Amino acid sequence: MDRLERADHLSDPAVRARALGPAIAAASDEIERTRRIPPGLLSALHGARLFRLLLPSAAGGDEVTPGQYLAAMEEVARHDASVAWNLFVGNSSALVGAYIALDIAREIWRDPHTVVSWGPPNEARARAVPGGYRITGRWDFASGCRAANWMGAHGLVEEAGGGLRLNRYGRPAQRILLCPAGQATLLDTWDTIGLRGTASDSYTFDDVFIPEAYSSQREDPEGRRETGPLYSFTHAGLYAVGVAAVAFGIARAMLDALVELATKKAPRNLGRMADSPTVQADVARSEARLGAARAYLLDIVGTLYERASPEAPMDIPDRAEVRLGCTHAIHTAIETADFVYKACGVDGIFPGSPFERRFRDMHTLSQQIQSRGAHYEAVGHILLGGKPAVFL
Repeated sequence: MDRLERADHLSDPAVRARALGPAIAAASDEIERTRRIPPGLLSALHGARLFRLLLPSAAGGDEVTPGQYLAAMEEVARHDASVAWNLFVGNSSALVGAYIALDIAREIWRDPHTVVSWGPPNEARARAVPGGYRITGRWDFASGCRAANWMGAHGLVEEAGGGLRLNRYGRPAQRILLCPAGQATLLDTWDTIGLRGTASDSYTFDDVFIPEAYSSQREDPEGRRETGPLYSFTHAGLYAVGVAAVAFGIARAMLDALVELATKKAPRNLGRMADSPTVQADVARSEARLGAARAYLLDIVGTLYERASPEAPMDIPDRAEVRLGCTHAIHTAIETADFVYKACGVDGIFPGSPFERRFRDMHTLSQQIQSRGAHYEAVGHILLGGKPAVFL
């Protein structure tokens, strides 16, 4: 391998993720027990720049393609889904760097260990005041907040006259407000059956002042400052790609573990699982379905990336295509996990097996909004000529 090939090899985020695989796997039990990523592993993740994949290059990020991003998150999820979840959420938050002023983005991500965390939008309101906003409230599901040095809060903007600020579609506009993590109070609320290591805790802001420059919208890609092909995608679309990647990683690890088990296990001395025509056919079908769903999503995001224009972000039909690919990917991965768990029998019910934690992680992921079957309805509505009721 010559110097140029070696540089290309190291620039591939999936290669960087794969190199950390043994360390991630070794820390998995501690992550499950403590609900935290150990400091040493967290430092290694930063050293591999895995929190900067979607951050604009102008702000110190890697600005990779969606396909490269998916492969890297998938690789991490094969070893530990909680680590992958925190990485994809941290990368999703870094997308705000394409919307805020460049000097502010550079300030926030100047620290090579920067992680920005926030919870999803709720009914919180930010009061518009001279120079910025004041906001009080509580937000939940802030994945990665225990590793964050910056926090964000979503709020509808209440103007001085009492009315709500509207976006260009005439709907109440969500504003994302950013501040150092010390201005938030974290609440230990994340004690779940799966994805325990994400530490997706709650937090509060108590009359925190946020200067205007440290705020942005992220609903509408028309407002992006960066016009590279990555930022033609909506924030919601790339977020869904991240969830799909984690789901793929879990499903792939479970299916691989089943294949290994089948070559050794002989239930009630009836012969190896691997010699059963039923098992053979079911494994082959699962392999085909999972591989097809992955190829479909990669084809969608790859094609849209290649034809992205700096003049305008992707249109509604293209956004719907991303949503459809991600929804299909997530549902296929969940179905794969369910097949594997049933097929592996009692080997799946004991802690420490290659199946039990991953099954819990997958079914925690399955409850997240990106996994809703209603996304099929929203996309079908658009495919049949309707107008979207929500951002995609």
